[in-house]
Amino acid sequence: MPADPSLPHKAPEGTEAVVVGGGIAGVSAAVVLAERGVAVTLLEAAPTLGGRLGAWPHTLPDGTEQVVEHGFHAFFRHYHTWRALLRRIDPELGFLRPVDGYPVISRDWPDEDLTGLPGNPPFNLIALFARSPSLGLRDLLRSRQSLAAELLAYDRVRTTARFDHVPAARFLASLGMSDRAQAMLFEAFARSFFAHPGALSAAELIAMFHYYFLGNPHGIGFDAPATDHRTAIWEPFTAYLEKLGAQVRTATPARVITPADGHRWRVELDDGALLTRHLVLATEPPALRALLAASPQVAAVAPRLVSKAAALPVAPPFAVTRLWLDRDVAPHRATFNAVSRERTLDSVTVYSRLEEPSARWAARTGGSVVELHSYACSAPDADSASARMRAELAQLWPETADAGVLHQQQRMEATAPSFPPGGAASRINVTGSCRGLRVAGDHVTTPFLTGLMERAAATGVLAANDVFAEVGAAPEELRGGPQRGLLAGLLPRRR
Repeated sequence: MPADPSLPHKAPEGTEAVVVGGGIAGVSAAVVLAERGVAVTLLEAAPTLGGRLGAWPHTLPDGTEQVVEHGFHAFFRHYHTWRALLRRIDPELGFLRPVDGYPVISRDWPDEDLTGLPGNPPFNLIALFARSPSLGLRDLLRSRQSLAAELLAYDRVRTTARFDHVPAARFLASLGMSDRAQAMLFEAFARSFFAHPGALSAAELIAMFHYYFLGNPHGIGFDAPATDHRTAIWEPFTAYLEKLGAQVRTATPARVITPADGHRWRVELDDGALLTRHLVLATEPPALRALLAASPQVAAVAPRLVSKAAALPVAPPFAVTRLWLDRDVAPHRATFNAVSRERTLDSVTVYSRLEEPSARWAARTGGSVVELHSYACSAPDADSASARMRAELAQLWPETADAGVLHQQQRMEATAPSFPPGGAASRINVTGSCRGLRVAGDHVTTPFLTGLMERAAATGVLAANDVFAEVGAAPEELRGGPQRGLLAGLLPRRR
């Protein structure tokens, strides 16, 4: 989506906007707007920016301060929009480091290492078949090849029409591949989108398989910050926005929004109200539902948005437990590990091998810092989730069974979006609900293929671009990858 050099770069003097939500989507919108001279007020209900990428200080029993987060996030190399925004605060992206490996681990089968595959299809698939212990020629020959070909034939219209109503678990079972191949490759991938495979649309699975594996030259290569997210991302973004004249107001929830005269919006706060012609709602799904439910007058001007938001599906809770152990894990353990077929545990990250603050603590104490993550957790509470994940880790990594836990920090919340079977038609768009109101976030659909952090960043920029379109300024350029699979257009239209 190119820029337009025939239009002015700056917004007209006096243009202002209010952005509700200080996660990736909201900060992306605020940055692009503020760079063009828009007077931006960014409102965030939490004490810190970041949303599900947020970070906050935590004091350990020994008195040292650590910054903890909502869980490990992979900064994939084809996140063009998000990386372009991060270059505003670090032009060389020097805070990112390659993560050494991407194994899928299981107590039932040997590790499946997805490290170092070629980026471009079909060479990545050929390499996967050549070296994978889980997916071999026998699987290919006995698979339902016409269905397996759909993974290489992503086309938004066709794939959605054929597979949106199909649960991903049914689609994977229908492939006819071995249980091992399903568990070690496809199910672990599906769960990383905060859903059990039975509660995820097969169309979304196919789309994400294309986006993360087949449809970009980087494959599944990713990086991670060398320090905590607060230091690397959110403090620099706050300073950057304030330098541009934006107001960044944390611990400031928007309580009610109402249409006002002159095509404006009134945003009610605990300590007053704001009036704006340009409002961006960049909250997480539960917060969007709650805000619109508390704002009954919005239904008169944006009935479809209100009805969609009321039915917005939210994923099961995700649980994150960080452990400060009295000893290190085995030297051969990878920094990040996807986990297959455990009841609760979906990934393990050795933070003392990932980020500098944790590494310094481990070097000083002789211990290690390990994070356990459950993406779609069925445990009733955070204590139960931690206990389950700890027990499952001991089965996978026996050296942790007798390790002493010097400290534990845990969190469990349900704020991620869900993409259930049959839900494509009900997804929310960035624009089109009514004049002056835009919606952004990783639950919002984009006109080109995106996922997770990139979807959040792209919707934020698209919301800013809609403001620019209204005031006559040039849009911000957006870049993406191939929008169709290798076999798109070659497969039959009907089953």
